[in-house]
Amino acid sequence: MTRQSGLALVLVLWVLSLLTIMAGSFALSMRRETAVTEGINTRAKAQAVAESGLAIAEMMLLNPDANKRWRTDGSIYEVASDTAKIRVRLFAEIGKIDINHANQTQLQTLIDAAPAPEEGAQKTNLVSAILDWRDEDEDVRIEGAEKPEYQAAGLGYSPRNKAFQSIDELQLVLGMNKDIFLWMQPLITVYSGQADVAVDTAAKEVLQLLPNIDTRLLDTYLAARLASAINNQPPPPLPSTSAEGGDVVLENTEDTAPDEPLAGMFTLVAESLLDDGSSAMLSVVIEPAEGEAIPFKVLKWQQITSADTSLFADEMSELLVKQYAQSEFDN
Repeated sequence: MTRQSGLALVLVLWVLSLLTIMAGSFALSMRRETAVTEGINTRAKAQAVAESGLAIAEMMLLNPDANKRWRTDGSIYEVASDTAKIRVRLFAEIGKIDINHANQTQLQTLIDAAPAPEEGAQKTNLVSAILDWRDEDEDVRIEGAEKPEYQAAGLGYSPRNKAFQSIDELQLVLGMNKDIFLWMQPLITVYSGQADVAVDTAAKEVLQLLPNIDTRLLDTYLAARLASAINNQPPPPLPSTSAEGGDVVLENTEDTAPDEPLAGMFTLVAESLLDDGSSAMLSVVIEPAEGEAIPFKVLKWQQITSADTSLFADEMSELLVKQYAQSEFDN
């Protein structure tokens, strides 16, 4: 009996040990599942808050008074609630560089400014490859790339020889890399339909790349433009240098009509920041939907997961025009 009792005790101990391991494993799995579920819920909440920022921005773009309308020149606006903050940055597509219409000099200036390790010759090759991608012929530019060059690089595709349908297509161009593309992404468009950039709606990052802009006067102009937005005044014209002494000239804009209707296409970037530190960033390209039940048509919607700079970063705060309480938009 003693031997049988000992075996029974060992068996019970083994069973208890097994049950303990199973219980611990189950508890660990439940904790992991709970953490994953909470993470999904938190991300979903942050995304929903960011989407509300996009909706507010669309509403503010419809303000009949252009001086009170949210600016689409790269300006940032903030909306705060008890549990979250939202920042929205707005861009007019005509204030960007259109990769379908920009000439070789414009593209070269853009690529040369990219903070990438490529040497000058490689960047020149990239410009030629971009031009070869969008032109209609099979002729290879000097240091460019057509079908044979793509085949030699082991790629299973060749240039479309048509206009870019989206800026994302630029990633397929031979020589393009992720770093250059991500840097270029907020500066370029396929929606403006023109070679020239509308400087009055261009963001600071674009203005710095334009050959006809006096960079010595740019900071003065940007400060005046920000002040006009803060004070609900018409934006100033670009500064020029006077013939007399090189002073900054800002023409009077008091007679500017404030009620011109909204037109064109726009990119809205919204980032939410919740009290628990979670965040989400969304980007949408829209255009006014004339004669339709909805005010805007969505041309592109994107969740941004690898942004180089948060809209809440210190350098972005310099572009902040106004801060609102969520309650101001509840009605």
